[in-house]
Amino acid sequence: MLKQTVRAEGKELFIERIFNAPREMVFQAFSDAEHLKQWWGPRGWTVPVCHVDFRPGGVWHYCMKCVDPNQGDFYGFESWGKGVYQDIVKNEKIVYVDYFSDAEGNVAEGMPAPLITLTFEEHDGKTKFVNHAAYESAEALQKVLDMGMEQGFTETMDRLEEHLQANR
Repeated sequence: MLKQTVRAEGKELFIERIFNAPREMVFQAFSDAEHLKQWWGPRGWTVPVCHVDFRPGGVWHYCMKCVDPNQGDFYGFESWGKGVYQDIVKNEKIVYVDYFSDAEGNVAEGMPAPLITLTFEEHDGKTKFVNHAAYESAEALQKVLDMGMEQGFTETMDRLEEHLQANR
């Protein structure tokens, strides 16, 4: 299997990746604010704010900030996000609604808010990770793809891979 595959089907997006790390470690990287601060976001971005209340009904509220002057108009830009956890099965699954938000956690109107299901499967000491994003419509999915989400997410997963290797 390729390291990462991406496929869109109608209003759904599937991203699969194999990480050379145990499932528990990959799951923890998604559930702990101190881990998320170190790898979340595309290259050239940091996470200066990250609050995680990791339980069903809890909220993950964060800010990504572009610190790379080579990214032109994005340099200095802040992008706020908010996840509201729906379901958590330790080391197996995380389900949340993913919103664009502001610094106060208010949901951005008119922006796609997919239901994200992350699954973690152990395979011989490695982890098969699946990100399934269900959007309201194919148009909503296309909107985030047009914003460069696929490249940004791939860079984010590359940073996670590096974080996992550095912490083994």
